[in-house]
Amino acid sequence: MPQHVHASHRIRLGLPPADCLRLFTPAGEERWVEGWRPRYLPPGNGRTEAGMVFTIGAGAELTIWCLTEFDADASLVRYARVTPASRAGTVEVRCRPASGGGSDVQVTYRLAALSEAGVEDLRAYEAEAFARMIDGWKQRIEARLPGLLATPIP
Repeated sequence: MPQHVHASHRIRLGLPPADCLRLFTPAGEERWVEGWRPRYLPPGNGRTEAGMVFTIGAGAELTIWCLTEFDADASLVRYARVTPASRAGTVEVRCRPASGGGSDVQVTYRLAALSEAGVEDLRAYEAEAFARMIDGWKQRIEARLPGLLATPIP
């Protein structure tokens, strides 16, 4: 079983890169990820900016996230994330203009197991499982368009 994974998958969304990028911020994901309710640590205003820290989940799945880079001009967001009972690593989302319109969204996870439970959890990030997960993101986003962007995302 893997002690670490590097998984990457691309989806195409019918939105310009700047709009796509906003959907992958903590506040943006609240609009399409079931149960995604970030708890922002001080200053806790929820504004998307490098250095912001928030948590998701509880118990063994409590995950601490830090937004390490947010570059709207490059349509890039990077996070460091730690689930102390299980795994730690980075997440990167990069949005690029797609030929014919819309955006190609590349989602990359690099994770290491922190425990035996983490080794098991990494299976969800192996090639086929990861591709299914990210394709599921695309389906959820598309099912909620155009309402996802009806109001500004902070």
